[in-house]
Amino acid sequence: MPGTRVLLVEDDAVIRRATELALRRERFAVSVACDGLEGLAAFESGRPEVVVLDVMLPGLDGVSVCRLLRAESEVPVVMLSARGDPVDVVRGLEAGADDYLSKPFEVAVLVARLRAVLRRASSARSGSSTLQSGHLSVDLDGAEVRADGEVVALTPTEYRLLVDLLEHAGRVRSREALLQSVWGYDWTGDPRLVDVHVQRLRAKIGRESIETVRGMGYKAVRA
Repeated sequence: MPGTRVLLVEDDAVIRRATELALRRERFAVSVACDGLEGLAAFESGRPEVVVLDVMLPGLDGVSVCRLLRAESEVPVVMLSARGDPVDVVRGLEAGADDYLSKPFEVAVLVARLRAVLRRASSARSGSSTLQSGHLSVDLDGAEVRADGEVVALTPTEYRLLVDLLEHAGRVRSREALLQSVWGYDWTGDPRLVDVHVQRLRAKIGRESIETVRGMGYKAVRA
């Protein structure tokens, strides 16, 4: 994805510069910001295609920035957590982040995550036919989701998660299967990614649409 616009919001100058240079070597077009307010201004002026956002920022923290971004955009967001603190991770995901990395991280892993969220965003914009289940309908051509006839705004990751569950309606999808299908992981990732995104999805389409199968995973309720 040469030339893909990335906004990196990171207050640590050493990490910011090293990550910027590494992403540029991978042919990303990188803009940087060192705090939350500067990050929001850079987003408005540059309209990046993906955002890399540190949780711990001076002034306006990364979680607050993510919420503000989500209020106006479905841009993919990958958050960076200094300690991998479960509370930080969950707060970031609940604010609307698509994925996260704990510091220190390998740049190759960050690049892989960025490419994965960008692929999900691309697949959310193209497809064919329609999925229907009860009060839910998904137009795969237009990547439009409706609940009881009303359009529901989903992030690309939420959209891919819903499509996967509806394509397997009535069947249990394990967290591992969802991580592989939706996030593109071929290893056992953090199940919190799945759990928090399911919670967010339920809040938008109705809790009754997705059933938890204890000890196994989740399934879309067959209409």
